[in-house]
Amino acid sequence: MIISFNGDHGSGKSTIAERVAKDLNYPRYYMGQIFRDLAKEKNITLAELHNLCKNDPETDKQVDEYLVKLSKEQSDFIIESRTAWYFIPNSLKIYLKVSEEEGAARIYKELQTSASRKEEDANLNSIEDTQKSEKKRKEEDDARYKKYYGIDIHQEKNYDLVVDTTSLNRDEVFNKVMRAIRVKLNA
Repeated sequence: MIISFNGDHGSGKSTIAERVAKDLNYPRYYMGQIFRDLAKEKNITLAELHNLCKNDPETDKQVDEYLVKLSKEQSDFIIESRTAWYFIPNSLKIYLKVSEEEGAARIYKELQTSASRKEEDANLNSIEDTQKSEKKRKEEDDARYKKYYGIDIHQEKNYDLVVDTTSLNRDEVFNKVMRAIRVKLNA
């Protein structure tokens, strides 16, 4: 089974996707890492790559083609991607949402404990800075997906399972997600 994860920034999607992959013994693909690798390959920063994506659909399309190719080559894996639900419609589509405030607080806390703060996060000196930055990034990403594909990645009707993680701990989210996966596996 292919399981695609999308969600709000700070919702816990990477944490949960990683845990699900380990539990199911599935490979996990993370589009954020694909973008980082692509930036490195182009010898530019991740921020520069994001700016390039705003005006050049080829970079996004290159990554999206990778999604489609992957889904044709493998049948069991976890994928974290903003557009996997769209490009891999036969996947179990999971969306994790979180309030903007809680998402920013989680991201900021992670930045404070991170051994190496990324270049693009260096100016985030408070939860408020983080919330503003994430809101801007969300708006830019949303505009890009709407422009290139005519899709709204936050429409809950596009997903098989939507979990609001705002007031849940990691175990509670993981358990909800695994219940849905087990139902699908046993169907």
